[in-house]
Amino acid sequence: MNLQDIAYAADAHSSYAKKPSKATRKWDGKTPYAVHPIWCASTIATETMLEERVRNEGIQALLYHDVIEDTTRPIPEHLCERVRQHILDMTFENSDVEMEQIWSKPIEIKLYKLYDKVSNLLDGSWMSSEKRTRYENYTKKLCDEVESHYGELNITRIARSIIK
Repeated sequence: MNLQDIAYAADAHSSYAKKPSKATRKWDGKTPYAVHPIWCASTIATETMLEERVRNEGIQALLYHDVIEDTTRPIPEHLCERVRQHILDMTFENSDVEMEQIWSKPIEIKLYKLYDKVSNLLDGSWMSSEKRTRYENYTKKLCDEVESHYGELNITRIARSIIK
């Protein structure tokens, strides 16, 4: 993760959001949206138990994972084809489609989506009780699948501590 990538992702969300509501986090409408992908990328960077390739590709994929969905900026040309494919594999039409199609994606995509979902749950005070329950159930399934492949990670510990 380098400062140019962080700056690009932050600028994409603050200056090129498809809608004004996509420039900030839902819970307060003030926190810059870029806090979310930066948190996801920073958190996977702490996963020293992951293979270096998976971790490094995850840092980039997580930093850019919402650029296609939420902004008018393109994915930067300098990203390798594998990372670009991860970003595309993490992009869904909506959460219902995601929760249905994620299970056919490679295990790395499920791992990266776990960071995304945990971050959303951490600042998910805006969610209705029904939405939160559905989100938690989905996150628990992701967590189970990730643990079956990678073992216990920091992100699975965090996920299990916030899921009711």
